[in-house]
Amino acid sequence: MMQLTPELVALTIRDVRDDGPEPGWTPISEAEIDHLVEVIESEAGGEPIWIFAYGSLIWNPEFVAAGRQRATAYGWHRSFSLKIERWRATTAQPGLMLALERGGQCDGVVFLLSDERQRQDLRALIAREIRYSEVKDMVRWLSVKTPIGVGRALTFWASGKRAGLTKPVPFEEAAQLIAGACGEGGSCAQYLRNTIVDLQAEGIHDRNLWRLQALVAAEISARQDAALVLQDGLSAVG
Repeated sequence: MMQLTPELVALTIRDVRDDGPEPGWTPISEAEIDHLVEVIESEAGGEPIWIFAYGSLIWNPEFVAAGRQRATAYGWHRSFSLKIERWRATTAQPGLMLALERGGQCDGVVFLLSDERQRQDLRALIAREIRYSEVKDMVRWLSVKTPIGVGRALTFWASGKRAGLTKPVPFEEAAQLIAGACGEGGSCAQYLRNTIVDLQAEGIHDRNLWRLQALVAAEISARQDAALVLQDGLSAVG
């Protein structure tokens, strides 16, 4: 049973304003997005484009797929290794979101872009996932295995050799960041729970995420207990 309940997630939700781009990052331009689309379509060579989803794209792809398959990417694993200060976090309370790191294997879903809307949907995906110029290299092709065979699919936030973009975080530290972070797009705890729920629906069990959700649940509970004790203390003084 999942310890990170909807009730605990609700405790992490706050009304947070949009503070604009993350400090130190350059918003990606329309021209850069167009160039990425052209490069990807050229690399596809006229073949259908599949998108490998391992996190939020599974439960919120924001496009109508022409097909979908369970898929496994070998040599990669999902990890809360992307530190963020916007969307589901703030500069005052940074958070973590998923990226793909080298090693192991990652079970997920591949979505097929439709022929009619391929360029439009691809452009929207890039604009959603690659928001800054500095991270244009975090989109790449992966080899994936599906029930219909082995092929390749495009994915986002697959961490390469470039230093500083993602960094593996110990479970206990990750739990603290995830339990406290919330931005205009919701909380990191909400993102974690949604991902696990949808992976479950696909018949996918990620033991690292299950371990992490238990730690996050315990951290949220501990913070709530501490807040109640403080509130009781202030009431007694008053």
